[in-house]
Amino acid sequence: MAQSELAGLDRCRLLHLKSVMEEDIRRQLYFGAVVIVARHGHIGLFEALGHADENRMRPVHPDSVFNLFSLSKAFTNVLALRAIEQGQLALTTPVAQVIPEFAGRGRDAITLFHLLTASSGMPGMYTPRTGMYIDRLSEVIGAICRLIQPAESPGTHVEDSPMINHALMGEMVRRTDPARRGFREILQQDVLEPLGMRDTSVGLRADLRARHLAAEFRGNAPTEHLGHSNLGPQGAFLEEQAEMPWAGVIGTAADLFRFAEMLRRGGELEGARILGPAILNRARQCCTGARPNETYRRIAEARGWRVIPAYLGLGFQLRGDELGHTVFGTLTSPGTFGNCSSGTCLYWVDPALDMSFIGLCTGVMTAADNTDRWQRLSDIVVSAAL
Repeated sequence: MAQSELAGLDRCRLLHLKSVMEEDIRRQLYFGAVVIVARHGHIGLFEALGHADENRMRPVHPDSVFNLFSLSKAFTNVLALRAIEQGQLALTTPVAQVIPEFAGRGRDAITLFHLLTASSGMPGMYTPRTGMYIDRLSEVIGAICRLIQPAESPGTHVEDSPMINHALMGEMVRRTDPARRGFREILQQDVLEPLGMRDTSVGLRADLRARHLAAEFRGNAPTEHLGHSNLGPQGAFLEEQAEMPWAGVIGTAADLFRFAEMLRRGGELEGARILGPAILNRARQCCTGARPNETYRRIAEARGWRVIPAYLGLGFQLRGDELGHTVFGTLTSPGTFGNCSSGTCLYWVDPALDMSFIGLCTGVMTAADNTDRWQRLSDIVVSAAL
C-alpha cells in the first residue's frame, strides 16, 4: 500500500499541491519550500522544492535548516504551558511578580494570560530601541523594562506582538525554572531532546550552519535585527548564541512535524509527555471573543477582505467559525490550530480530519500575500483527505 493511501490521502491531490507550488516558484512568488502533509500520523507527502534564493545556485533539500522567525513563539508558548502545569506559573501570574523591574508605568495588571493571548496592550515593536542588538535576552528584557509602556489597557485590545510578549514570557519561564537554567537549555532539555528534534536549536548552532538557508527578505523586512557579532542588518538570525524566544529558533520541516505530532497526539510523542491533554485542550479554546486581531484587521481592510475575529487560544492561532482570509484556509475544521510566521513558515493541525500540514519557505512575502499563499495551499491540502 502506498504511503499516501495508508495516510488516507489522495496521491493525485498531493501531486497537484506540489505542481501548484512549483508554478508559484517558477513565477518567483517565493524561491523554494519544504512541505509535509500527514494524516493519522502517516506522512503522505514530504517534498523539497526550488532554491534558497533567486540565483538558484543552492537547491532546497528535505533536511534544509530554516529560520522559523515568529513560529519560534510556538515553542515559548509550550514552555509557558508546561510551567503552568508544574506550578511555576499560572495564567493569572502578573508579569511584574516574576520580573519586578517590569512593575509600574501601567504594567502591573499584565498577566501571563495577556501575553499568551496577544492582549497585553504592549506596543507592536521589533526592538525596544532603534539600533540596539537584540540577540541577548537579558539586554532585551532590560530595555523593555526601562523604555516600553502599554499602548492599551491589558485585556481590551488584541494585536500581534513581534517581540515584547514572548520576550517577557521567555524570561518568566527562565526566572521560575527550579534548576535556574537559561532559556536555551530549558527548551533543549524539556522539549527538543525528548521529542528527538535534533536539527532544531535556539540560535544558529554550528553543526547546522552548512544546511542553513539564510533568509532572503526581498525588501519585506520590517526593520533591522542586529546581533552582537555585527553580521549585517539581519545578523541576529545568524548568531549562534542568540536567545530570542520570539524569533530565534532554527529548524527543519521534519523536526517541526515531530512538534506538530506531539500536539496532534494530545501532548505526547513516542512516550515523551510534553503537555497534558487538559491544558492542551484549554489552550485550543478561543480566548479573544469577537475582537479582531488588529494586525490582521489592517491587512484585511487594505485588501478589502472581511474582518473576522482574532481566534486566539493560549498561544495558538485557531481556524474559528467565521469565513475569512486565514493561513489555515477555508476548508479546515473550526478547531484547527497552529502557528505561523509572517511571510515564511507555518504548521497546522486539524483535529477533526486528524491531519497536519508543515510548510517552510524561502523568499519572504508580504503579510497579505503570505496569507493568500497559505490559504490557497491549505485548501489544496484538505482536498486530499479521503
